[in-house]
Amino acid sequence: MKRGGILNRQLCGALAELGHGDGVLVCDAGMPIPAGPRVVDLAFRAGVPSFAEVVEGLLAELVVEGATAAAEVREANPAAAGLLAGRFTELVYVPHERLKELSAGARLVVRTGEARPYANVLLRCGVFF
Repeated sequence: MKRGGILNRQLCGALAELGHGDGVLVCDAGMPIPAGPRVVDLAFRAGVPSFAEVVEGLLAELVVEGATAAAEVREANPAAAGLLAGRFTELVYVPHERLKELSAGARLVVRTGEARPYANVLLRCGVFF
């Protein structure tokens, strides 16, 4: 049994399969899930788990070299915008419709229970060396 970190077996397995350049979409409960990527749905109730909890947990386990978010987050969801701006120096903003298009190329989608708008980020995996 693992000592800590991410305990969800489906999520642990999916993370172990990721490689350099792979995309991981962390999304709120309302984001349309594209056909194709593996999906780990963590949503339990509205707000549980939160977008922030899941992003922080993933960042403790992944090397991330870039991130893309919807430009609309800055006005519609200041809490999520602040989290993203504080955690990603290479954050790119695109229109929400473009983020939905880009998410189709993700290797993994992690759905949270977040119920605030535009709490979505597409992470690009890096390499540890």
